[in-house]
Amino acid sequence: MNSLDWAVLIGYFGVMVAIGVWSHKRVDNVSDFFTAGGKMPWWLSGISHHMSGYSAVMFTGYAGIAYTYGVTSFITWSFPIALGIAIGSKLFAPRINRLRSRLHVASPLEYLKNRYNLPTQQALAWSGMLLKIVDVGAKWAAIATLLSVFTGVSLNQGILITGAITAVYCTIGGLWADALTELGQFIIQLLAGVSMFVAVVVKLSDKHIGFLGAWDEPALHGHGKPLIGPYGTVFLLAFLFIKLFEYNGGMLNQAQRYMATGSAHQAERSARLSAILWLVWPVVLFFPMWMSPLLVHAQKPDGSDSYGLMTEQLLPHGLLGLVVVGFFSHTMAMCSSDANAIAAVFTRDLAPVLSARARAWGERSGLIAARVTTVVFLGLSMAVATQVNSPAFKDIITVVIKWVAGLMGPIAIPMMLGLLRAFRRSGPTAALTSWAAGLLAFWLVNYPVNWNVDGGVPLQYQVSVPLVVSLVLYVLIGCLKPEDTPERLAVIEKVNTDGDEGAAPAVPVPAGAGDDVVGAP
Repeated sequence: MNSLDWAVLIGYFGVMVAIGVWSHKRVDNVSDFFTAGGKMPWWLSGISHHMSGYSAVMFTGYAGIAYTYGVTSFITWSFPIALGIAIGSKLFAPRINRLRSRLHVASPLEYLKNRYNLPTQQALAWSGMLLKIVDVGAKWAAIATLLSVFTGVSLNQGILITGAITAVYCTIGGLWADALTELGQFIIQLLAGVSMFVAVVVKLSDKHIGFLGAWDEPALHGHGKPLIGPYGTVFLLAFLFIKLFEYNGGMLNQAQRYMATGSAHQAERSARLSAILWLVWPVVLFFPMWMSPLLVHAQKPDGSDSYGLMTEQLLPHGLLGLVVVGFFSHTMAMCSSDANAIAAVFTRDLAPVLSARARAWGERSGLIAARVTTVVFLGLSMAVATQVNSPAFKDIITVVIKWVAGLMGPIAIPMMLGLLRAFRRSGPTAALTSWAAGLLAFWLVNYPVNWNVDGGVPLQYQVSVPLVVSLVLYVLIGCLKPEDTPERLAVIEKVNTDGDEGAAPAVPVPAGAGDDVVGAP
């Protein structure tokens, strides 16, 4: 990178901070900070939902998969995400929106106190928050690794720079700042992605390789197969199953995008837009990665440096800075949205149970607590990032794919299926048992069993078994020990039927502040 690239990067950071400062005036209370007061346009929510699902892992870990195996990187990653969100647009998005519009909650987990009981809510909240700290830590390590490649700064310096910039805009501006910066980041990534796409096509043309004829080149032998190597049919089905829950709210930050829209119908439209973007846009991003074996020789065994090497070779200064900004845009979008979601979980679900003072927070004190919690979460995740062995990128991709996908299921099953009438019989016994058994299954499959199986347990089973265990137990216990009380049925009916969605959203009541949340007007 030269001075022009640095100017682009510094200018990007400045714009992100400016958006946060501008968004500050739109945040008057906790509802504004966590759910944009239910005033976010559906199209902005959809773009924000889409952007908050990316990170720099795509340009390193998944770039390595594309370099090694080809189009399976799309077929087994972004395609099942797009399909999962499309299904969720009908199944989950409207119901999650009604959590805010009808139950007046600010955290996706806040309704669990009344849907199940307080211990269930606390178990899911604490485990979800701890998992997110590890998840976001891996994202910081990924972007810091890229920053070190392009600029020469150390890993810890890269983590500090990106984390500090993100902390500024998402802390002062809340979800509004997250969504508006994600819109800007989407535009930047659009320019960067198209630039890289064109650069690769031009370079292939210089080598007398046609746009479609490239697939016949020996270096791309087998790269056109949709399912290959460890990414087979079982992996695809497992990934679709997992992403159906994860990208429709199981990882919390996407749920906030549905809650931020004005109505259930707008949440549905938001999800559809996100699904379309996931189906179309990754093809543009992945094409250069698929062609990378024809243009560069990766230095790392897993090919995770291929996209970075290609960027340095093909793009002029200025555009190189823009692509580096694109790396940042995806990771900062995801990390800032995660920070906001976890701040909501802590201040709305955990703090009121831990402290009587928290139950008495007013608008101003609650908003201050939300901002402080956001900074603390970012600090903890950055501390975790410094412990990731980033030069061996497999460690990062392991955290992202195996830990997050494997542990998400036990947390998401009670949260997501608790919204649906079909699972109304499943109560706190089913929820807590399925959660605990799913966590135990993850540990058993990934460690004791994995250690004693020749070659280890295949990745698709490492990530899918915990979710399947949780799902089966959640349904089975619900049938054997139904706990569908009138109070719990009332919660389910509120999130499954439209009420007075046009009314101004009330400032929500924290989970520990009383037992009358369901009956809120």
